[in-house]
Amino acid sequence: MELYLGIDFGTSGARAIAIDESGKIYAQTSYKWETEAASLAESWQTALFAIITQIPTQVRQQVKAIAIDGTSATVLLCDSAGVPLTKPILYSDAQAVAVIEKLKTLAPANHIVISATSSLAKLLWWLQCSDIVSGNSTYFLHQADWLAFLLHGKLGISDYHNALKLGYDPEKLCYPDWIYQIENLPNLPEIVEPGTPIGEVMNATSLGLPRDCIVCMGTTDSIAAFLAAGARTPGEAVTSLGSTLVLKLLSRVRVDDARYGIYSHRLGNLWLTGGASNTGGAVLRQFFTDEQLAKLSEKISAEQESRFDYYPLIKPGERFPINDANLLPRLSPRPADDVEFLHGLLESIARIEARGYQLLQELGATQLTKVYTAGGGAKNPAWNAIRQRILKVPVEKSSHTEAAYGTALLAMRGIKKNSISLPIL
Repeated sequence: MELYLGIDFGTSGARAIAIDESGKIYAQTSYKWETEAASLAESWQTALFAIITQIPTQVRQQVKAIAIDGTSATVLLCDSAGVPLTKPILYSDAQAVAVIEKLKTLAPANHIVISATSSLAKLLWWLQCSDIVSGNSTYFLHQADWLAFLLHGKLGISDYHNALKLGYDPEKLCYPDWIYQIENLPNLPEIVEPGTPIGEVMNATSLGLPRDCIVCMGTTDSIAAFLAAGARTPGEAVTSLGSTLVLKLLSRVRVDDARYGIYSHRLGNLWLTGGASNTGGAVLRQFFTDEQLAKLSEKISAEQESRFDYYPLIKPGERFPINDANLLPRLSPRPADDVEFLHGLLESIARIEARGYQLLQELGATQLTKVYTAGGGAKNPAWNAIRQRILKVPVEKSSHTEAAYGTALLAMRGIKKNSISLPIL
């Protein structure tokens, strides 16, 4: 039997899932690292090898391929031996705001890289605001790139999901000419398709893995979560009902619109387009505990339209489907009946979701046919029924919610491209 291992590096720890060709899970492990450790990269390395060796021996001995996902735009600079030259800059770190004006002179207007948290902004910050000496002896890598390197030993390889915020053009499959205007540019990674086999695991025997175990190119954590959810064909989408509301629609057409923070990732011959709203579960928890949400939701008549029209936000400001940094929350009037109030909140968030998908389609994306749901909100039957009524398409719970599961599918796809129907063609 052949098994496939997916490893997910999130914000506070790592998780691994081993599956067979049918998608059955054979093992799951997790590891939490110390985020305040003196060397963040060293803690990642410790987590990587620990999470592999935690897998039962009989499972490890059957792993045919491994893939790793990491947080998008978490980056580091390394020397020619792959040794980090500085502490990694995390995906959410906005210190590169200091170089945004310079970046605007390089990149086209409204390009995705013109953001303080983009990979390219962080690279430019390193080059202009630190003492690091760059050039041909230095390598720029994403988190998933470096972790995969620790297994296969080939420095300087990435995928076109992680590289999107570095400026890589996923349609032309090359770096744009303007990126080479940056002085003292380090070695940028060679870009391949996610899932591409790269090489065998070094020191596989010491890790309890087969000698011929292959490391396949990985992806970002959000794309891995999409792959895990079960969406397979154009028109299918995944909504994450977590603290915020995130929409991802599989489309035949690429859609990018900086006015709404919309951009598309390439998935083989298809595109994954979407946006993120500031509404979501965090607003609900301002008013109700998880226990109250569950009990009150049971009393909601989901087939009946709410008489309240809210715009649930924690604080002023919205990104998508309305892009207005000053948009005020609308949470009144509040009825005396908590069931009515919660009904109004859930239905209002569902309307925002519907408007988001409508906007994607207005901009040219493939028509919505089905929505898979991930995140904590997926467990609320009343909310899902409300959403199905408003979206007017089937709403289903995601097949799997762990990003590591999606990365395991990617590893399988890298070895057996016809073994499972993935939206990477």
